[in-house]
Order: sequence, then structure tokens, then C-alpha cells
Amino acid sequence: MGKIEWAMWANEQALASGFILLTGGIVGVAGQFRGWQFAAYAVAAGVFVCLLEYPRSKRSKGTSVERTGQYCFTVCVKGFGPLTRNYYVRAFLHAAISVPGGFMLATVLGCVCLGIASLIYLVAAIRGEHWEPILPTKEIRKPVGESIKNPPQNPPPRPPPEMRRKRVDDLEGAAYDNPISVTANE
Repeated sequence: MGKIEWAMWANEQALASGFILLTGGIVGVAGQFRGWQFAAYAVAAGVFVCLLEYPRSKRSKGTSVERTGQYCFTVCVKGFGPLTRNYYVRAFLHAAISVPGGFMLATVLGCVCLGIASLIYLVAAIRGEHWEPILPTKEIRKPVGESIKNPPQNPPPRPPPEMRRKRVDDLEGAAYDNPISVTANE
């Protein structure tokens, strides 16, 4: 079996929990619930978590697929250097961000989800994983093979090349000229 990349799971969990925290914060502020200041904090924290977690990390296998429009966020996250690249920092940051969300019912679910993401990031950090940006690379085009340049002329099933009928145009200096084709052209 392959090695589990914990950071990939933590990234998805943290992004989802950021959206949940944002949604709960919006509900708390719009409803003017008691302690709505915690909900306002949850809106800001949810936006921050979503912006931090939107860019995916490059996988160790190299089969990474970036999210749509990830490049500008990747440049921003990469700009903070070791603060955003180190998963120990992310684990403790998410744990600290999730604490105030526990004081209001509308934001408790986002708080718990972000705490779980923090634990998964801690496991990823212990396993030695770190964030690597997915940057665009120049694609090297391979030369097109001869079989692709000249597609088959006959429908399948095709007989082997030596058993195929020869076209008249391919036979140069043929021993037989069709008299009908010569008279028809004149």
C-alpha cells in the first residue's frame, strides 16, 4: 500500500471548515444572536482560513491537480515563506483560530471541524510533510509518431501489410496499364 499524505486530507478538511465557519458567522451576525461579536470574528477567521487553504500543495508523487484560479493565491501563500510552508505552524494557527468559535452555537460546527483539521495537520507535520507550491511548468511536446501522421486508410479489421492490395498510384512502372483508364482520360 502507498504512503498516506496527511496534508492533502488536512487541506480539504480545513478548507471545508473555513466555509462552515464563514457560514456560521454570517448566520450569527445576520441573526444578531447574543455574542454576535464572536460571529463577526468567525466571518473574518473563515475568510482567512479559506484564503490560506485554497491553494493545494504539490504531492510527493507529482500527480498534483491545482484548483481553478489557484495561482494568485499560491503566490500570496508562498510569499509568507516558512510561516505558511510549515505544517506545525498551520496546526497551531488553526487550533488557535478555532477557540473563539466555540462560544457561539452558530459557529461551533466550524470550530470543531477546524480543530480536526488542526490535528490532521499536526500528524502531517510529525510525518515530515511540508507545503510545496504548484507552479506552472513549460510543457515539452513530444514528437508525433509516424503512425499518427499517417492514419490507417482501411477500416478494421485490417490484414497484415504484406497481404493488403496495392493501389495503382503506389505501383511505379507497373507492367500492366489499364487501357480503359488511358482512353477515358484522353
